[in-house]
Amino acid sequence: MEKQKMTWSNCFSARRYGMDDNEKGTRTEYERDWDRIIFSSPFRRLQNKTQVFPLPEEVFVHNRLTHSLEVASVGRSLGKIVGKHLSELPDIEALTEPRNFYRNHLKNVIAAACLAHDLGNPAFGHSGEEAISKYFRKRDTERVEDKEFKDKFDPCEWNDLVNFEGNANAIRILTQQQNGRVKGGFRLTYSTLGAIIKYPCESLASEGSKGAKHRKKYGYFKCDESVFMDIANELNMHPDDFTDQVVFKRHPFVYLVEAADDICYNIIDLEDSHRLGILNYDDVKSHLLAIVAKSPNDEIEFVVKQVDELESDKNEAIAYLRAKSINTLTLKCADVFIKNEEQILAGQYHNTLIEDIPELASELKAIVSLSYKKIYNYKEVVKLELAGFRIMSGLVEDFVTAALIPKEQRQKEHNKVLELLPSQFKFDESDSDYLKVIKMIDFISGMTDLFALKLYRTLRGIEI
Repeated sequence: MEKQKMTWSNCFSARRYGMDDNEKGTRTEYERDWDRIIFSSPFRRLQNKTQVFPLPEEVFVHNRLTHSLEVASVGRSLGKIVGKHLSELPDIEALTEPRNFYRNHLKNVIAAACLAHDLGNPAFGHSGEEAISKYFRKRDTERVEDKEFKDKFDPCEWNDLVNFEGNANAIRILTQQQNGRVKGGFRLTYSTLGAIIKYPCESLASEGSKGAKHRKKYGYFKCDESVFMDIANELNMHPDDFTDQVVFKRHPFVYLVEAADDICYNIIDLEDSHRLGILNYDDVKSHLLAIVAKSPNDEIEFVVKQVDELESDKNEAIAYLRAKSINTLTLKCADVFIKNEEQILAGQYHNTLIEDIPELASELKAIVSLSYKKIYNYKEVVKLELAGFRIMSGLVEDFVTAALIPKEQRQKEHNKVLELLPSQFKFDESDSDYLKVIKMIDFISGMTDLFALKLYRTLRGIEI
């Protein structure tokens, strides 16, 4: 049967992954998505996962949880603006269900997807992702024992392991059936799941993909390919026919989730850096005012006057400018989406929304440059990344080593390590080596900073 072409009227679905029939109740299906995520254990654990800065004792800065909540707030605004526009398109306005979805529900889909976008990220920021793969990269050598180890996995499985990807892990967390849990994981709607898949391809297709943003990384682990294909087919996503590998074009809703994330970390990292004394007030104020100056709604003279009145509390002045800057970028990104809606729907848009704001391009590049120079290379941030790297890679080595030794050859130490696994992460001895490793990574990637540190210290005999 010929694949149906994606349109604005068939790219969403209220069906739930893992369920045959949806429940009926006072909440909409998309409101349930939000509730299921926000009450979940993986979401709660984000409160003790580093965003950028070490979780401090005195000055409060953003962690993964507060970041996700703020991204969801921005995403809801983007979904509301774009949804109103799409509901008024001639082809949509005449159709009851699509008109209702865009007018009333797209905002909830984008907000829920934003809420879940970081669920797959491990402890200790981005260094945690790199650290999980360190064990496997160390074993990619010409030594006989390492060649035998690598031969346990097919090329795509190996590529998953040497390039652990938090985006793929988020889809796994949301959809997998863990031991003793219900089928379908969170049982979210296909619309929300599709909005999270930033890189809709397998890991081998992400190699050598310079310039192709939808293949910059990968979106699912090989063991979850059937899940991904189910989502892609339900939402009529466009296959990318450049290769015989599994690659699709991004779903349109992904651009709104991505923009909300881009807006928040670009602006809020500046605010946190000011609170911590890494960046001075005048520099942060200058960058934020340059953004607000391009606002379609705010008079810059009024904003400057308000800032002057707040300067007795510089943190409050920066917070005011942060709010105005986020509002400006939200309106601009929504405008970019609307201007490029046909290319986005056709899978022919190859940029990010925030990069396509010409009047702010130079200022945003300056903020990114400043962030890399002063924020991400700040001594305390680097120290945390190095510590996290050693902790996470050490845990992977301990658990993967124990899991891959045949049961009859395991020593007492290996058995004790595996006894630390919660029941939902235990594997069957008949599982493939790849699936055993993935289950170890499921456990380790879900740890909070504090839990990972304590377990590492225990396993190394530093703390009892």
